[in-house]
Amino acid sequence: QVQLVESGGGLVQAGGSLRLSCAASGRTFSLYEMAWFRQAPGKEREFVSAISRSGGSTAYADSVKGRFTISRDNTKNTVYLQMNSLKPEDTAVYYCARNAYGSKWSSVREYDYDYWGQGTQVTVSS
Repeated sequence: QVQLVESGGGLVQAGGSLRLSCAASGRTFSLYEMAWFRQAPGKEREFVSAISRSGGSTAYADSVKGRFTISRDNTKNTVYLQMNSLKPEDTAVYYCARNAYGSKWSSVREYDYDYWGQGTQVTVSS
């Protein structure tokens, strides 16, 4: 059983920055692509960013491209999301997820991910 635990969320003013972390249990972290999703109030969960197993390839939703950076440290079983120039529309619960074996590594579809964290709240005030 894999556990994903997010941290780093909080309240920040527009234009500010936050760094989210997602720590994974188990010994196979480096074998899986990882991603971040988010869900705003009243909206469906949406893809934010994904990273390949080595960290050499990344993908972003258009809405965060140029502002967010995904990275990972396989020695620490952790994936990060650096969020800069935050906007009120970035307010959401942010989830990390493990890509299911055999799925497209940068899939934007929820059902291509088999393990999810509990989420961390990010609130951006205007």
